[in-house]
Amino acid sequence: MINPKKIEDVAKQLSDNLPSGLKQFAGEFEERSKQVLQSQLHKLDVVSREEFEVQQHVLLKTREKLEALQKQVDELTKKLED
Repeated sequence: MINPKKIEDVAKQLSDNLPSGLKQFAGEFEERSKQVLQSQLHKLDVVSREEFEVQQHVLLKTREKLEALQKQVDELTKKLED
């Protein structure tokens, strides 16, 4: 699903960009940001890049098989018409 390392990176970037007066709260802010990000991302209907690419490959193979079957049907239909 969603890479926890990327969520941690985003939370770190957020805390690193806090105004200087709030830097003392960076650790707590980073942890809470990470929790909020994980929670919200889990609510979304998303898939990982890897899962998407696997499904894309499956779809390509399915299309190829469908085209081959359509070609066979067309050839058989032509033979029956002759």
